[in-house]
Amino acid sequence: MNKNLPKWVDLGLIPLLTLALAFAVSGLVVLSIGQDPIEVVTVMVNGALCNPATNSSCFSGIGHTLYFTTNFIFTGLAVAVAFHARLFNIGGEGQAGIAGVGVALVMLSYDWPHWSIALVVGTLAAMAFGAAWAAIPAYLQAKRGSHIVITTIMFNLIATAIIGYLLVGPMQAEGSLPESPSFPDAAALPTMHDMFGWFGLAFDKNAPANISFVLAIIAAVGVWVLIWKTRLGYEMRAFGHSEKAAVYAGISPLKITMIAMLLSGALSGLMAVNTVQGEAERLLLGSVEGAGFIGIAVALMGRSHPVGVVLAAFLFGILTQGGAELQFALGIPAEMITVIQALIIMFTGSLENLVRIPLEKVFIRAGKGATS
Repeated sequence: MNKNLPKWVDLGLIPLLTLALAFAVSGLVVLSIGQDPIEVVTVMVNGALCNPATNSSCFSGIGHTLYFTTNFIFTGLAVAVAFHARLFNIGGEGQAGIAGVGVALVMLSYDWPHWSIALVVGTLAAMAFGAAWAAIPAYLQAKRGSHIVITTIMFNLIATAIIGYLLVGPMQAEGSLPESPSFPDAAALPTMHDMFGWFGLAFDKNAPANISFVLAIIAAVGVWVLIWKTRLGYEMRAFGHSEKAAVYAGISPLKITMIAMLLSGALSGLMAVNTVQGEAERLLLGSVEGAGFIGIAVALMGRSHPVGVVLAAFLFGILTQGGAELQFALGIPAEMITVIQALIIMFTGSLENLVRIPLEKVFIRAGKGATS
């Protein structure tokens, strides 16, 4: 955190202002293609939070938004944990994909008697496979000096190739589609419709959001406790701030690199519980759908803090679901949402100093004026 700025400015006001700038520029882009920015925002919000087709419930569309939000929370937390140890894990795509293989293997290996048991086993399998896939780049970084960015990129490609081979070979269901057999019915996770029904409340029964969202919130709380309330979290942050100082204090770079990447891979892997076990109930080709890369933007925008990650993930969930509605209602290409996401990444990452430097000058002058 910057010492020249209050915490509420550094962690709150600056992200909001950079986000506002990103949306302002996005509005200009929308105008350039002959669309009304106000109408575009209205359609996006309705598509993300409501169901314009039925108007049955103002929040029926949020079920799809929460599904995407769950994915982005997991991948955003994964990137954030690695960031704290000064590691740039961009292998979330591969880690989540391989975790899906692990979930599919355990779900198809037994006729599970109840969803709760299947959830626990699926969660453990997803974390184990995701962590295992992250362990190899971590070891190469810590022991061989191979840059974590390069190795994780390459392992994304390797994971894609492995999954493709499995789904047209050993794990392919009968037929010509590249997918695994469906999981046992008892292994199906409760959807938001089921969960709200336990309390006598209504929720869109067609929405893919499921109990994995609760798991994502638990993971966010767990990351907060780990990073700010444990000795290991302190060592990770110390290592991230200064490797030389951390080594001088007796902190092992190998230990921190391995643990941080294992945790990061496990968090990425948890996404498979939502997509593979919760929504598709089988392993599909391309089930990650770019969420691993969006997690980088989520972590940047959320300042690598679990609360910020959850909020940023919800915003990107709105953009993803609302963008689909834009394409349907206004005929705007899906690439427009990619442009908006890219602008958010650019302003919250590369162009943050457009906001930060002027604010620092204001607060420095205000501090000098108060002491004079």
